[in-house]
Amino acid sequence: MELGHWPSEHSDALRDYFLKGLSYAEIGREINARFGTAYTRNAVAGRVKRLGLVGSARVTSPPIVPCLPGETCLLSAHRPALPNLILPPKSAMKPAARVKLRCVGVQPRLISFAELAAGDCRYPYGGERDGEEITFCGHPRQPGSSYCTPHARLTRRTGVAPARTAGPVVLRLVFAA
Repeated sequence: MELGHWPSEHSDALRDYFLKGLSYAEIGREINARFGTAYTRNAVAGRVKRLGLVGSARVTSPPIVPCLPGETCLLSAHRPALPNLILPPKSAMKPAARVKLRCVGVQPRLISFAELAAGDCRYPYGGERDGEEITFCGHPRQPGSSYCTPHARLTRRTGVAPARTAGPVVLRLVFAA
């Protein structure tokens, strides 16, 4: 990166434009038009910082809305929230309580995953709280499902046929000729 050299007349013009309250982009355009240079906005900002003008007093335009007597004018004063906003009721913002599904007529065996056999129902119980062990129903599975009949009714929509049925898959080995 090439070090930028600003001649003293360019720096003097920059100082004058800065104290007049022009923006960095406007200062760059004015200096470029006056001296035939190609200074960018960022070059002007860097030069202003190196000259130590950043903290100096700039001529600023008066605020659009005058301050009330006895108040200090801040550039970005915090405004209170608008009271007339339509917000949903607080009850709508609270999460609904989780519904616990219970199967009528099924007393789960509550077996661990390691004890689960190939034909056992895989409907999970527990695990809602940290550290709580997850166990499974363990009753005989319904054909074509991972669950026993009562749990299969809970997991499937009624009246809708399954997209595919679980069953054995026959794989063929194909050789390229």
